[in-house]
Amino acid sequence: MLNRIRNRFLAFVLALSVVGIGVPARAGEGLTLSPTLNAKLNVLYLTAFDETIQRHALAQRDGTTYVSTGDIDAEWLRDASETVRPYIALSAHDPDVARTLRGVVARQAKYILIDPYANAFSSNYHVVEHKFEVDSLLYPIWFSYDYYKQTGDRSVFTPEVRRAFDRVVATLRDEQHHAQRSHYRNPQLANNGRGSPVRYTGMVWTGFRPSDDPARYHFNIPDNMFASVVMRDLSALERDVWHDGRMSANAWGLSVEIQRGIEQYGTLELAPFGRIYAYEVDGRGHANVMDDANIPSLLSIPYFGYLPKTNSLYKATRKFALSDRNPYFFRGKYAQGIGSPHTPHGYVWPLALCVQALTATDDAEVNRVFGWIAVSDVGDHRLHESFNSDWPEAYTREDFAWPNALYAQLVLARRGQAYAQR
Repeated sequence: MLNRIRNRFLAFVLALSVVGIGVPARAGEGLTLSPTLNAKLNVLYLTAFDETIQRHALAQRDGTTYVSTGDIDAEWLRDASETVRPYIALSAHDPDVARTLRGVVARQAKYILIDPYANAFSSNYHVVEHKFEVDSLLYPIWFSYDYYKQTGDRSVFTPEVRRAFDRVVATLRDEQHHAQRSHYRNPQLANNGRGSPVRYTGMVWTGFRPSDDPARYHFNIPDNMFASVVMRDLSALERDVWHDGRMSANAWGLSVEIQRGIEQYGTLELAPFGRIYAYEVDGRGHANVMDDANIPSLLSIPYFGYLPKTNSLYKATRKFALSDRNPYFFRGKYAQGIGSPHTPHGYVWPLALCVQALTATDDAEVNRVFGWIAVSDVGDHRLHESFNSDWPEAYTREDFAWPNALYAQLVLARRGQAYAQR
């Protein structure tokens, strides 16, 4: 079945190029002005696209699809949603792919109902990590809404999926009032596992960042931006699919409350950039001024639809994130970009490079980023978690599905397929 998917995909791409939709048979062609670089980028693309669905998305006996993150045998809700996202358009033409994607949504609903505070699960439905990362609850809704909007397939929204999404809203509501209503504890957090003190802002508390690292201050601004967007998506689903006006209004109201909190508490003045968004705040006057490669990030704000690329506040924040003022921006001999405290100093993440290209408005910047992506290929034609910007042969994670899937989205978006930006 997997080989059939690959062959159908290649036929699909070729057909699109014939009818003039804008995707060439060789997806690397035309990405940059260099034919040599394009050939290398094309090899990366074909490997990334093929491996993601052939090795990481695995059909299960219960009719669901288990999506392994790669060299760690577990499914992260965030990673899985992003890993299968490049295949949505193909699923509209291929029933096998559509079945695979419906299985992803079904399995993630089961995971959420097991424990909405867990971020990673095994193939036999055991909790692997119990790090509450609010984005882990958001990604399954985001993916399913995107799938529905592109395909029109409502069958994905089963009663179990609806219960899971209701559980998400209830959990977010509790975590708006973490100190009063939440029972979540984790030994990696301060204050006996409760986390550092926060003041009510309307935003949603998170214990951990999208990188799986403990938060310094527990209102993560990119996470909350993502939550605001996703709750509006859920409001539309509640209204149009389930015809539930009360839940639609609840999700919409939550989105508005979160957005108000972001704009009231989530910005600061920083010379020479002007007003920018912070990465984390606590509502008590403290702010963590940084950005991390993992998505949601400040760099990725237009990617998930909170603000457009041209917004002045985003542009100032982006300039900061891609500067030496960001403690996790690294410049090396062969590449420069955003890294993470999750990996060694000086290591750039291909995830952040892909997001930089997706959010760029200048072709020269996109070309530079493609060059840095290409130089990270050490011969296995895969994108890794991170690589040493002075010596790309040193990298972390031999097999990591997410950056390869995001690179596939980048190539498809560059060739006219708007999977990566709504």
